[in-house]
Formats: sequence, C-alpha cells, structure tokens
Amino acid sequence: MKTYAAQLLRYPEMGISLDLSKLPLTESFLQEMTPLIQRAFAEMDELESGSIANPDEGRMVGHYWLRNSALAPTAELKAKIDEPLCALKAFAEDVKAGRVLTPAGETFTTCLVIGIGGSALGPELVADALPSAGLAMRFLDNTDPDGMYRVLEELPLQRTLVVVISKSGGTPETRNGMVCAQDFFAKHGVAFAPQAVAVTGVGSKLDQVAAAEGWVKRFPMEDWVGGRTSETSVVGLVPAALQGVDIDALLRGAAEMDAHTRAHVVAENAAMKLALAWYAAGRGQGAKDMVVLPYKDSLVLFSKYLQQLIMESLGKELDLDGKAVHQGLSVYGNKGSTDQHAYVQQLRDGLNNFFVTFIEVRRAAHDAVEVEPGFTSGDYLQGFLRGTRKALAESGRQSITISIPEVNAYTLGALIALFERTVGFYASLIHINAYHQPGVQAGKLAANAFLKLLAAAHAALTAEPATAAQVAAKLGAEEEDTYHALVHLAESGKAVWTPAAADALLDTFAAAQ
Repeated sequence: MKTYAAQLLRYPEMGISLDLSKLPLTESFLQEMTPLIQRAFAEMDELESGSIANPDEGRMVGHYWLRNSALAPTAELKAKIDEPLCALKAFAEDVKAGRVLTPAGETFTTCLVIGIGGSALGPELVADALPSAGLAMRFLDNTDPDGMYRVLEELPLQRTLVVVISKSGGTPETRNGMVCAQDFFAKHGVAFAPQAVAVTGVGSKLDQVAAAEGWVKRFPMEDWVGGRTSETSVVGLVPAALQGVDIDALLRGAAEMDAHTRAHVVAENAAMKLALAWYAAGRGQGAKDMVVLPYKDSLVLFSKYLQQLIMESLGKELDLDGKAVHQGLSVYGNKGSTDQHAYVQQLRDGLNNFFVTFIEVRRAAHDAVEVEPGFTSGDYLQGFLRGTRKALAESGRQSITISIPEVNAYTLGALIALFERTVGFYASLIHINAYHQPGVQAGKLAANAFLKLLAAAHAALTAEPATAAQVAAKLGAEEEDTYHALVHLAESGKAVWTPAAADALLDTFAAAQ
C-alpha cells in the first residue's frame, strides 16, 4: 500500500489518476534522469512559445494552442484558431438544425469522412467512443476499393454530407477515396459538390478544387499542426461537431490536462511521469512494447489511435544530432476483458518483452442487472481488470493504470492531451524529432516508383508471352518488382492472364529463389 500511495498521482477536479505502482519510478532513477528531465521541460516550454520544434521541416508545433488560443505566440495565430472554430461550430449547428440542406431540400442524416492516418484515426476514435447526437458517421480511410464500396453502398447518398480531409490535397489515399466517392455519387445521379466539405490547407489542390466546384464549405488547416496531433484542430472538430459531440468539453478536457502537465515538478506532472515510465520500462531504447488495454468497449480504437501517435512520432532512425539511434516504442492492444481470452496468456507466461497500460473507466451508464446474486457485468469487468493486473505483477510483468470516471468528451480530450504531451516529453528524453515522418515519405516515394513501373510494364506487354526477366530487361527494372507488377496487371484484369504467361511468371519467380 505504501508503494501504491507513493506512485499514485491524482487530478481530483478532473477525476483522473495515474498509478505507477506496478512500474515504480525510484528516487535513484529520478535523480539519474534529472538532466534529461530539465531538458525536456525546457524544450516543451520553447515549443509552446512558438520556437521551431520540427527542425527538419522548419515548422512550429502548435497543437497545444488549439485548446487555449490565448497561448498562441501571435495575434495572427490566435485568430487562425478562433475564427475556424467559430465557423465550424456555426456550420455544424446549421447542418443539424436543417438550415443547410441537401440540393433536394432535405436534412442531412449522415456524414462520410474521407481521410487517412491522423485525418481519420482521431475522428474515428471520437465517433466510436462517443454517442451521436447529430449525423451518423461513416469513414473511407484506405485506398482498398472493396472497402470503399462496402461503405459507399450503405450510404443514403442524397442525405450524406461528405467531409474530405487532406492538408496538401494530394494525399493519394484520400484523393482516391474522393474520386471513387465522386464517381459513385455521379453514377447514382447525385451531385457531389453541393454535399461536400473540404478541410485542407489554404491554396492546396483540394482547396482549389472545392472553390472551383462550389463545395458547401472549406475549413483551413495549418502547417503547424501534424496529422497525428490534429484531433483538437479542424481535422477532428469538424466531424465531431457534425456528430453532435460537445466539442467545448473535448477542448476543455484537453486544456485542463495541458495545464496540469505544464508543471515542472515531476511528482505533479502525469505526462512526465508517464514518459519516464516508458523510459524506465524500455531502458530509453524502446526495448519493451506497450500493450494498451482499455477496459471499455467504447475505447476499443484507442490503441489504434495511440499506435500512430506514438510509433510515427518516436520511430526514428536518427536523433537530433544526426546520430543513428533507431528509436521507437511499439504499441498494440485491443480491449479488456476480451484479451483475457486472446493474448493475456502470453503476457502472463510468455516473453517478458512488454509493459501494459490499463485504461480503467470507473462508471458505466448501464449496469443495473445482476448477472448472478450480488454481482453485475460491471463488477466482473472490474474484477477482470484487477485480476489481470495482479496476475501480471505476480509474474514480474510491469503495468501502468490510468483511471477516468467515464467516457465522455471531456475525459477523451484529457486522454488525448495526456498522451500527446507524454510523446513530446519522451522524444526530448531520447533526443529525437517527434514531429516529422521521413519513413512515411520514403514509403510514398517507393509506391510512386512502383506505379511508374506498373504503367511501363503495361505498355511493354505484347501478344507474345514473356517472362518477368525479359520485361524487366526491356525496361531496365528489377526483376522482382517487375514480376509483382505483371501479376497485379493480370489479376486486376488489365492484362490477359494466359497459362503460358502464368508459367513464364512462375518460372521467373522460381529461378529467383
């Protein structure tokens, strides 16, 4: 009990607590970390004051200003937060109240969000975690055509408002989703533009298209807000407001957590304590994975949301001095108590290569039914959480427990803000840039190169069967890449798939093994 009390941090007015008793921060560890802690506090202060916190891209990092615009370093930046916020609130109210109607004069009932990564994960988390008091939410968040059409075919097209989210307006997955949606609307005799909203950078390709085609509304994205930290920007707030979420409560929860986690006293700062726990668990090298187990169905997407926030921010080859460090923190998870019947067996008895972050929700809206004398389903859920936590500890497994009173807009905003600042602090502790994503860009460049090869391979095909090696030699391309391009062309119906061609491809593949 003494360790528990010493390792527990509560924010009573928020109803939120952080329990590190199963991953304790010792006095000797804190003393050893003091220089890094002070550097992290100083760097966070500089970031919030408007310094260039993303040196690779020469950008400020301003997501903390979004929930308290008074902290923005200039009046111009403050206005770029306040004005879109007022505009999106008014627009959402007009849509929900029937003052903005479909071309047929009907009210909108559904919102289709088209985005990728941070432009979808945050809105999806909110849509799944919080009940709708406005439009029903649907998402296109991948370039999988079958996945897109599964969503499109279920939409009430004439009463669907489409929100397309892309900072540059050129993100391929988002563009592809938009083009497929436009085609689907057109084929069903429904005009797309009068039912479309753009959330994008001012002057971007998407902004220009929306203006030229007369879309219903455009909301500006700023380059100092990254996708994975954009839930409290127009990216997350436009869909949330249309859903009927209390976005003022969401912002207030984030702002109050920000205020608490600005404290330069470790014992009072949940984000710094959490960052230090990550460091202690993985020896500052990400040596252990983080398993996220929210014991609430409505938070099932939280681990997916944290995957991007944490892994895209911390998974870096180089540190800020250009030294190769290959940093990162792997995140996976689902929900409790589902995982009692999935991978908790390995967590308890298998490889000790992880630590757990439990998310406890103390109250349920519906828990009156006794499933057996004296006990409800909620009692069982709490029992499974406490039992799993204890069983893991008895087996030498470390864990963190974050407790909130209930899932609502306020507490969800607080959780998002807590992990955003934890990522920022941890990045400072390990001396890396948390705000760029060079690996993602590398993947995009490689994808573009493959698409060029795909077009070239298609153009190089003739009536005569040819092996992948022969086509590759003709194009001056790699054999394996050419093989995959030819298989895709055949399977997608863009080229004839004959037995002779199949045999030729397989012969090439076998020879390469």
